[in-house]
Amino acid sequence: MVADQGSDDAGSAVAPTLRSETSRLFSFSDGVFAIIITLLVLDLQPPEVPRGELLHALVERWPVYLAYVTSYLFVAVSWLNHRSAFHRVGSSGKGLQWWNLSVLFSTALVPFATSVVSSSVQQGDRADERAAVALYGLVGVLLTASWLGLYHHLARHPDLLNAAVPRGFFPAERTRAVVGILGYALAALVGFLASPPIALVIFLLLPIFYALTSSGLYELRRLRRAHG
Repeated sequence: MVADQGSDDAGSAVAPTLRSETSRLFSFSDGVFAIIITLLVLDLQPPEVPRGELLHALVERWPVYLAYVTSYLFVAVSWLNHRSAFHRVGSSGKGLQWWNLSVLFSTALVPFATSVVSSSVQQGDRADERAAVALYGLVGVLLTASWLGLYHHLARHPDLLNAAVPRGFFPAERTRAVVGILGYALAALVGFLASPPIALVIFLLLPIFYALTSSGLYELRRLRRAHG
């Protein structure tokens, strides 16, 4: 009886620690996402023009606004997917922490890639536009690859998940990450070899896809079966 009591005490001590680590990881990640969103806004500067030419200057800066909207959606959907994933996590571990840091690392590159794209499009040099779009696509590949690693880690370690999470959830999430890798790679190639504007359209469509599936492909399939 004494041994059993000791075991119970040990278990009750471990569980709050695991919950605390997961909460700290979640809070840290939210802070990083907030900083990244702020960095995107800093690229929006009012144009310095003579009196009477403000409207024309604002219209000419449309690539800056498009790049901001696209990247804001990109980061916002990453945050939504992050919350969706970690609401299903019950405990943490070194592997999960490193994969989470890799997602944050690659997401933090988005403001830099956004600034390069908007600057190159404003200058109007075709070679620079192609290089900038390819850079943005590579950042997208890196980010979605880090999500693939995170989902794969959670799929292989169901012991880290809450008990109510279906076993098929994170294996299905790997498909979403693969779609992103292929989509951003395709956009980078199209933008570099053929048409930067078409690449920009793909960059805008991919976050929309992730927004529509932010609850997970597994949940979409389950809802379809339920309504069918």
